[in-house]
Formats: sequence, C-alpha cells, structure tokens
Amino acid sequence: MQKKYSAKEVRTLVERLKEEYDAVLKRQREVTEEIREDNRRLRARLSVLEGQRGEVSAALMRAVAEGERIKKEGSDQAENDRRELKLLADKCRLLSDRLTANYPDEEDVKDFQDFTHTLLVYLGGEEEQEFDMEEVLNPKYPLDLSKLCKELGLMEEDS
Repeated sequence: MQKKYSAKEVRTLVERLKEEYDAVLKRQREVTEEIREDNRRLRARLSVLEGQRGEVSAALMRAVAEGERIKKEGSDQAENDRRELKLLADKCRLLSDRLTANYPDEEDVKDFQDFTHTLLVYLGGEEEQEFDMEEVLNPKYPLDLSKLCKELGLMEEDS
C-alpha cells in the first residue's frame, strides 16, 4: 500500500531537499572556484618557467658557440705554435749543418746536431731510425766486427 503525503509534508521534504541541494551546489562552486584559482596560479607559473626555459636555452646556445670559438682559437694557436717550432727546428738544422761543416770534430757540434735531430723527430719533421732486431740477428751482408767496434767507440782506430 502506498502512503499518501500531505501538502505540508511534501513542502517540508522539498525544503529539506532544496537546502541540501543548495549546500552541495555551494560547496561545488567553492571547489570550482578553488580549481580556477589554482589553474590561474599554475598558468602564471608556467609562463614564468617557459620564459626561464627560453633564457636557459639561449644561454646554452651562447655557451656552445663560445666553446666552439675557444676550441677553434686554441686549435689555431696550437697550429701557429707548431709552425713556429718547426721553423725554429729548421733554423737549428741549418745552423747545425753550418757548424758541422766548419767544426766537424767538435763534441758540442755533435751534441747540437743530436739535439736538432731529436727536435725534428719530435715535431714530425724527420723520421727516427728504427732499430730492426731482425737485421741484427740475421744480417743481409757480412759483418765487419772491427769496423762496428770502431764506430761504437769500443776499439781505437789504427793510425
């Protein structure tokens, strides 16, 4: 059986439902407003961060360009220094050749000639003579031990 409600009970029920709905609606509007405020704040922060990202990106690009410039300058300077050293080594070689021609028996001239040779080898101007162990163990020509000992200074030359 269905119960019948009086007009007063229906009004009371409608009033109560309306109050509950208004309270829920008010709370929902407050939450919506809070979300909108958070959204505005986050958009402002995002705008600031995007600006900073642009600045950081530009700074990185400048740093990379500066690094490349410094690297190129260093490479150019190193190449110029190498050329200057090569010229100096060539001048040393010419001087060594003149000194050797004028003073072939002087020990200092021999030392300077050795230094010049070492310098040129270091700078890549001359090839250093490699020691070939195979040639020592199995020579392709007959050895003259007395000549070898004289060259090494182990035996005095016959006069």
